Amino acid sequence: MLQSAISRLVERENLTLEEAKAAMQEIMAGSATPAQMAAYLTALALKGETKPEILGSAGVVRENATKVLHHQEKIVDCCGTGGDGAFTFNISTLVAFVLAASGLAVAKHGNRSVSSKCGSADLLQAAGVKLELTPEQVARCIDQIGIGFLFAPLFHPATKNVAGIRKELGIRTIFNLLGPLVNPAGATHQIIGVSSQNLTEVIAQVSSELGTSKSWVVSCLANIDELTTVGQNKVSFHNNGTTQSFVLDPAQFGFRRAEKAELAGGDERENLRIARQVLTGEKGAPRDTVLLNAAAGLVVAEKTSDLEAGITLAEKMIDSGRALQKLEELVEFSHKC
Repeated sequence: MLQSAISRLVERENLTLEEAKAAMQEIMAGSATPAQMAAYLTALALKGETKPEILGSAGVVRENATKVLHHQEKIVDCCGTGGDGAFTFNISTLVAFVLAASGLAVAKHGNRSVSSKCGSADLLQAAGVKLELTPEQVARCIDQIGIGFLFAPLFHPATKNVAGIRKELGIRTIFNLLGPLVNPAGATHQIIGVSSQNLTEVIAQVSSELGTSKSWVVSCLANIDELTTVGQNKVSFHNNGTTQSFVLDPAQFGFRRAEKAELAGGDERENLRIARQVLTGEKGAPRDTVLLNAAAGLVVAEKTSDLEAGITLAEKMIDSGRALQKLEELVEFSHKC
């Protein structure tokens, strides 16, 4: 199946949902060769992934995932697809602690770096969080302290067949798009960041069809997979059978326009330094961008009614020390849960 799919993709032909499922099942089963997997991922990325291709692939990865059985009705995740080449600091990871500090239950799904210098797992490990937890231990983190980290390789063991290939390719592939769509804890409310504004509507539709209660799919128009204060941002969401989009301008909320370089990250030590600056209340572009994304998360999770109120609550969570305290709680609890 994979060979014929590659031939179709090279001719820029779209796959059906069933064809995409069959191709992903072959990858998950480990029956495809490294050359076939690399060719498939590259050809699909060059053609551009369609809704049926993303939906079919996500369904297979979900079926193969190890589930986290928590006791929460509402679970929040904030996750970017990565692969944008922006090399920002770990924005969504810091946002997760702001959301958890507000009382929301957060299941942060993440991995080590693939195309960047520091993934969410790299940052959290540098901060002292234990990554190698069982599903039961992660569920206890979520239920008892309000946040758990789902280290993707442990919950998607079948993806090990393609992990090395993704690293060697060093480009955005469909697996970047799948990451936010296959949370093993079953996220009900999500902020999903994508690197291209052309993807926001289709990912919003896929998220809805996969059963997510409410999600905003966001993209900075400077091609960053987060909301940022660098410029205007596009937001798409699916509601009552229709997909709607709007432009979010951070200047409307009093944020200074930032330069992309002000959001630059580095290795895990550098990103941990930035994280501590933000979580201890230091003013600047990194804080502003975290506030903007956290506010969006608070609105999506129905904790606040609008972005203005979300920004105010996010500021309170940081300046009171509660967001930093939530990180410290996860560090401690991950070693004893």
